[in-house]
Amino acid sequence: MPVAPRSYLLTPASNPAMIAKAAASPADAVCIDLEDAVAPGEKEVSRANVIRALREIDFGSRLRLFRINALDTPFAYRDLIEVVEGAGSRLDLVIVPKVDRAEDVLFVDTLLTQIEWRQGFAPGRIGIEAQIETARGCVNVDTIAAASPRLDALVFGMGDYAASTRMPLAAIGEPDEHDRDYPGHRWHHVMSRIVTAARAFDKRAIDGPFASFRDLDGFRRAAGVARALGFEGKWCIHPGQLAAANDAFSPPTSEVAWARTVLEEYERATAAGRGAITVAGRMVDAASLRMARTIVARDEMKGEREG
Repeated sequence: MPVAPRSYLLTPASNPAMIAKAAASPADAVCIDLEDAVAPGEKEVSRANVIRALREIDFGSRLRLFRINALDTPFAYRDLIEVVEGAGSRLDLVIVPKVDRAEDVLFVDTLLTQIEWRQGFAPGRIGIEAQIETARGCVNVDTIAAASPRLDALVFGMGDYAASTRMPLAAIGEPDEHDRDYPGHRWHHVMSRIVTAARAFDKRAIDGPFASFRDLDGFRRAAGVARALGFEGKWCIHPGQLAAANDAFSPPTSEVAWARTVLEEYERATAAGRGAITVAGRMVDAASLRMARTIVARDEMKGEREG
């Protein structure tokens, strides 16, 4: 799998021109959407646009994804069969919306395996990202995360989650008047559950979109909250959000400097036979070392993307 993406640019499968622009954008990943971004009457004909784009457009180093329709619709299985048979060799991941249970992941896994066998693709090469956006998905997120080696990430879907739990929501991804009525972060529980489940089973955690694409300050605040909770990337619905997402999910220079100092001081202490060290007047323990290694690894990933 290529370097973990910080920014996903969502683009409708019904608009080939937008797909081409997305493929040339600063996004780390491009997702061609057959679900919410496409009207019901255009879903079937739009599959051909996904296939053509994957076959003909140069996406560079960007991850190539498409989102199928939900499994409780008549579109999902044909989305998988037609697109993966038509362009599976050029596809990195499939996003599955409204995943309620581990069996949903296993269904997609099984169908992908059958298509890979038939088409001669390497079994298991195409990954799955599962959207957690229902009450049932939140309850079952641990078993969903553990469902398949093919599962690569969990994605938070705020809009459908709010509808599922009957939480009032004026705009997806951003604070509204309802947040003033609650003394805390309304989405903390489900977002924390997603991150915990993802990390427990060595998956990535990706935050969902921010609807007011002109409000970059609001986007940055939302991305900062997601990063603070442990998410490592975010969906973008407009190219103007990409730079903010890439910046938000790249370690700040000060963190990288601290992390490298910790690792260097630890190596010196180990060579000198000392078991404990301090950096900037603070004791460094095993947890500090693990955090430092994670920060340096993410900074090196940034270098790979921009190199």
